[in-house]
Amino acid sequence: MIVRNWMKPDPQTIASDVLLAAAYRMFVDQNLRALVVVDHGNLRGLLTRAHCLRAADSVARTQDRHEFDYFTHRLKVKDIMVRRPSTLQADDTMEHCLYVGQEKQQSQFPVLEQGKLVGIITATEIFHMAAHMIGAWEHLSGVTLQPVIIEPGTLAHIANLVGNAGGCLQSIYTVPASDEKYSRIVVRFDAVGLDTMIPVFEQAGLRVLETCLEGRSTGSLHDA
Repeated sequence: MIVRNWMKPDPQTIASDVLLAAAYRMFVDQNLRALVVVDHGNLRGLLTRAHCLRAADSVARTQDRHEFDYFTHRLKVKDIMVRRPSTLQADDTMEHCLYVGQEKQQSQFPVLEQGKLVGIITATEIFHMAAHMIGAWEHLSGVTLQPVIIEPGTLAHIANLVGNAGGCLQSIYTVPASDEKYSRIVVRFDAVGLDTMIPVFEQAGLRVLETCLEGRSTGSLHDA
């Protein structure tokens, strides 16, 4: 999965000399998470919704008319923006994006290609990616299976169980358990019901921990 296929292209930008009050209105009116700060075609920084809201809240708490006047008429984007923000390349993988986000505790990244701004990745785009991976928009049914050691053929065996029962496998992926040697297995499928698949998995020695019917949880069957 490549960043260019998940990023928001042509992101909203703002100049560093714009008043922060104007940026605040853009965040509210356009429901933005971040504004990329660009001067004369060059990336200068990143202004997030959180930065802007914190500044506005700080002024509101003081109840000081001088502070309010400063925020409204003098404080600029460049005064609170993140300078030289971490960026991603359009050809980076989404796995790399998630790794860097966790490492730097950052959830917004300007995306560059040949030094030019071409997009932005925020928590919204990552949420959409996760939703597609688990089939949230398709309202698929599925199960989470007990933690097992993943060996050659483990996932193929589970895929065959679904296919042999008349189901159409849509996704299968692993989630590390507390014991890193083991992983839960999340399976999403259609064309066959849970009442058919649960006994198939159980008879194959795979406990079903959780079930999902057309995108909605039906609860836990067993503890992990």
